[in-house]
Amino acid sequence: MSREPQTPTSTRIPPQPGSTTDRGRTRVPAAVPGPTGRAARPDGAPGAPWLARLLVAGLVLAALNLRPAITSLGALLEEVRAGLHMSGSVAGLLTSVPPLCFAVFGITAPRLARRFGPATVVFAGMAAITAGLALRPFTGGTYAFLAASALALMGIAVSNVLMPVIVKRYFPDRVGTMTGLYSMALALGTSVAAAATVPLTDALGGSWRTGLGVWAVLAALAVLAWLPLVRGRARATATAADRPAGPGAAGSGSSSGGEAPALRITRSRTAWALGCFFGLQATGAYITMGWMPQIFRDAGVSAGTAGVLLAVTMVMGVPLAFVIPRLATRMRNQGPIVVALALCGLSGYAGLFFAPAQGAWLWALLLGVSNCAFPLALTMIGMRSRSSGGVVRLSAFAQSVGYLISIPGPTLVGALYQHSGGWGTPLALMAGLMVPQMIVGILAGRDRTIEDEV
Repeated sequence: MSREPQTPTSTRIPPQPGSTTDRGRTRVPAAVPGPTGRAARPDGAPGAPWLARLLVAGLVLAALNLRPAITSLGALLEEVRAGLHMSGSVAGLLTSVPPLCFAVFGITAPRLARRFGPATVVFAGMAAITAGLALRPFTGGTYAFLAASALALMGIAVSNVLMPVIVKRYFPDRVGTMTGLYSMALALGTSVAAAATVPLTDALGGSWRTGLGVWAVLAALAVLAWLPLVRGRARATATAADRPAGPGAAGSGSSSGGEAPALRITRSRTAWALGCFFGLQATGAYITMGWMPQIFRDAGVSAGTAGVLLAVTMVMGVPLAFVIPRLATRMRNQGPIVVALALCGLSGYAGLFFAPAQGAWLWALLLGVSNCAFPLALTMIGMRSRSSGGVVRLSAFAQSVGYLISIPGPTLVGALYQHSGGWGTPLALMAGLMVPQMIVGILAGRDRTIEDEV
């Protein structure tokens, strides 16, 4: 792959550790060329080529595990309810727990990353996902099942936040390529778990417990991939501690990599715009995943075809999740991409309103394109700060705010559908949300960083 041009987020600062900018901010230590030809960070980034390749594999495996805990449960929810004698209200709670956990646990990621380093926290997140997925199928009651699910979701939450940070820190000159790679893997893991859980359950004997537990194997592979990376960072930290202190030693062994002091992120308009954009696109995605098959079925489409149409919508994110981040990093302003994706969403909702069955495949494709605002949001998180320390704070803030915003959306659409007796009002709401999403997305896509504002 060709080397991407430098963007404002990946511009490295002259190698003068401790120097200050015109505004008095401390400079980040300059990147040191590694043996792979990419920039190797001074905080324990992989130096050997095989470790760099292992980091790429670790990113992909981590991303593959960020959604199967959710979509595999959705595929077997009816069987889980019957097996655990779960009430309908508790089953409904299960569907709203993921965004709540993402918001609550995700906000802890910056502190954990500063204390232990982002690679170590991602490793712990993968271990939590593995434990949660392995334990929950064999719990004896509803509360134990919820606790095991929360453990897996906690691991997903901190890993969600730190994926852009890992990319920014270890691949500062390839933010678009690496963001696209893990976004594509995330979309692939989402769709594969949704489509394959039921066939795997049937092939393994028909027990929902086995069908859910098998996904712990994929999470265990991610743990194995991250273990050498964590050990490599520990060795780099120990080596840095043995060196005498000097002007170039600052931050060399810290988990924060000698980043600038803590930013007051709530004072940044860009951070708020990015959080609202993340929340509105997540709202649209959850509504689509939860209600689109029912919209098609109410229009006369068969249940099997409605499921395939949802799969088409989700699969669109696999190739586009790789293309859109690379395109975004080549542009100083990502507003045009925001507008193009929003127009696709508006067209898809209009089609569902006027001719849901006649143009079903086209509407599914358009909404699939619109849902690719998610990888765009992840890319902009990496582009709106100059340092990996700033990215971790921005990522935690934007995702926590965003997931909190997304919680009521699917429930509100369901209530409107029930009380109005049709899809006219819900579709009007879904289309209407695209307008503020477009506005805040344009604001978040402006060529500036949070350091400029706070």
